Amino acid sequence: SWAAAGRPEDAITVLQGIRRALPSGSRVLHTKGADVASDDTTDFAEAERLARQADAVVLVLGEDRDMSAEARNRSSLDLPGVQQRLAERVHAAGRGVVVVLMNGRPLSTPWLDANLPAILETWYLGVQTGVAVADVLFGDYNPGGKLPISVPRTVGQVSIFYNHKNTGRPPDERERYTSKYLDVPWTPLYPFGHGLSYTSFGYGDLRLSAASIRASDSLTVSVEVSNTGDRAGDEVVQLYLRDDVASLTRPVKGLRRFRRITLGPGERRTVAFTLGRDDLAFLGPALRPIVEPGTFTVFVGTSSVDVREARFEVVGSERP
Repeated sequence: SWAAAGRPEDAITVLQGIRRALPSGSRVLHTKGADVASDDTTDFAEAERLARQADAVVLVLGEDRDMSAEARNRSSLDLPGVQQRLAERVHAAGRGVVVVLMNGRPLSTPWLDANLPAILETWYLGVQTGVAVADVLFGDYNPGGKLPISVPRTVGQVSIFYNHKNTGRPPDERERYTSKYLDVPWTPLYPFGHGLSYTSFGYGDLRLSAASIRASDSLTVSVEVSNTGDRAGDEVVQLYLRDDVASLTRPVKGLRRFRRITLGPGERRTVAFTLGRDDLAFLGPALRPIVEPGTFTVFVGTSSVDVREARFEVVGSERP
């Protein structure tokens, strides 16, 4: 619902959710630390003092509700105000710090990624925010979500997206004159489809129902997915496809299928996807869908970059 019509008194905050989730007698230390967007650092010393007393620290960072909306553009994707400095100060206390990130746009947080053990991306939640966050923090719920965007390392990478077209000089760290940055890696901080869980998953090799098909045929792609951890969890199995050579330039890959599955510890399951003409086609010069002969690469995995791949051939073309 519309944030401006919300009633703050009806919402359960992260602090309230944590206090509700802990057993009786537990002690929760709390201080503001900093405002969302101000330059005031007067509470930094108190934040560090409490952090040194704590067994673990939950640090809530991000944007307020008015920062991501109509007519609410920002020129920077960094944490607003002095939040980055607050995180560095709390981290210096030497306790484990878990960041809860609340934001309406992707934020560039390479320092958090490099120095803190966990980041929980919540975006903007609703009135049960505190309950949902506490369930994840204390392990009562095992998250299985995946990013629907690519998160840049810096605003200088915008726009960054997984289904870009190739270039004549694709990035290569061994070659000087290729498409990359001088000061940051060319890859996103977190790729499209990325997401972590309290368990881990393994993928077997891809199996294709045929090595070659006609444009009007279907193809089945299957893979065995296993829960290699000690907790039940959800995995979103993602399938991407690339037309290797075409009369018009095509993206390096495009998401064609995904499926969310639940696996118990040690459980294995074969996941199968069926691809057809609509998955192979693209808009030709006449702005009508066409399928051209040639090789296609199929990718299946846990994100747009952590994938296994196989190739098949389309024999014959199909044009309207």
